[in-house]
Amino acid sequence: MRLEHLNIVVRDIDKSLRFYQAAFPHWHIRGEGDMEWYGTPRRWIHFGDQRTYLTLNDQGTKENRDLKSTQLGLAHFAFETDNLDQLRQRLGAAGFEPNNLGADDPFRRNHYYYDPDGFEVEFVEYSSDNPEERNRYS
Repeated sequence: MRLEHLNIVVRDIDKSLRFYQAAFPHWHIRGEGDMEWYGTPRRWIHFGDQRTYLTLNDQGTKENRDLKSTQLGLAHFAFETDNLDQLRQRLGAAGFEPNNLGADDPFRRNHYYYDPDGFEVEFVEYSSDNPEERNRYS
């Protein structure tokens, strides 16, 4: 079993897409359309590859949860990358800087970013294939 997609509501798909296209230059828009969600017109896109994607839905309102609180909701989601330095360069060129560089660990590096709607996205690069090293919790 694996995660197939995340479905998130955003204010503006084009602004969100700029962030995710910088992070995933090999992904593309798989499909898109318009619909009505409980009386509100909404545009949606599926952005990804043939196995994994993000669904972005526009017309989001209000603020995302305060990530420094214990409020119920999504804390962050993460993607594994083979080259964290290249990812940071691409996101930096698109105007996004990490909000947290992650913990110092000999077997992994991770950076956290806020996307345009305040979702925290973690990108992690592992330097080991050994599960005991990759999954250390000390």
